[in-house]
Amino acid sequence: MREIVHLQIGQCGNQIGAKFWEVISDEHGIDVTGNYHGDSPLQLERINVYFNEAHSKKFVPRSILVDLEPGTMDSVRSSKIGPLFRPDNFIHDLRKLAVNMVPFPRLHFFMPGFAPLTARGSQQYRALSVPELTQQMFDARNMMAACDPRHGRYLTVACIFRGQMSTREVDEQLLAIQTKNSAYFVEWIPNNVKVAVCDIPPRGLKMAATFIGNNTAIQELFIRVSEQFSAMFRRKAFLHWYTGEGMDEMEFSEAESNTNDLVSEYQQYQDATVEVDEYKEVEVEVSQEQETVEKDF
Repeated sequence: MREIVHLQIGQCGNQIGAKFWEVISDEHGIDVTGNYHGDSPLQLERINVYFNEAHSKKFVPRSILVDLEPGTMDSVRSSKIGPLFRPDNFIHDLRKLAVNMVPFPRLHFFMPGFAPLTARGSQQYRALSVPELTQQMFDARNMMAACDPRHGRYLTVACIFRGQMSTREVDEQLLAIQTKNSAYFVEWIPNNVKVAVCDIPPRGLKMAATFIGNNTAIQELFIRVSEQFSAMFRRKAFLHWYTGEGMDEMEFSEAESNTNDLVSEYQQYQDATVEVDEYKEVEVEVSQEQETVEKDF
């Protein structure tokens, strides 16, 4: 059975998502409280694709609603489909995470990861530990983005561990990772790895860890998109569908330029070092002193 996890983000995403659940619930005979009142067995035949069945035959959307501000979440809760969702479907306490993870306004694209990634049948043969989770989290094979973090440098990292474990051991393992792989972390952002520990593990696991990394290697993804876009845009492939709806061709050129600028900015901070920045500050101070002397003269 295929299962779909529906992720809706931001004001626009949640407004579209709310309408989606209103329509999909009606098609499957689910009312706003999550109870089935349909008239065909076909409605329930594939209902697990979108819904989880809870107690008392109540169906809950397999959905995550995300926004930085609670206002959008409150509007969904107070809407007619609000009772359809569980309280933990809503995630809006992300302001602190954003502040710690985004050092520059445009560099806000994250590489998520999870550990352990193990086949269900082989879980019993693996002994999970904090060192194992930490090693897996930073492994390129565990990243859920089509780029290799070893080709860039980490600007910031957030690690969320779940399960019974020692916070001291977690701190020690993360410090060891940073020390051993210092070349993959920018040195001009101190304390750029944030850690949280929750004593309650995920269902079916004794311990687990979620990884969120702001790594300059994400530019690989944008480079591929830009190359594919440019190949089509040069030949004006599919362009008529958009210009026919009122878009200007210049908008595509601007989008291409913005993507290239984003890649350049990631590369700029990947190459940046403390020594270079200090040298520039000294150079500015010297030039200012020279200007002052010349004026006095």
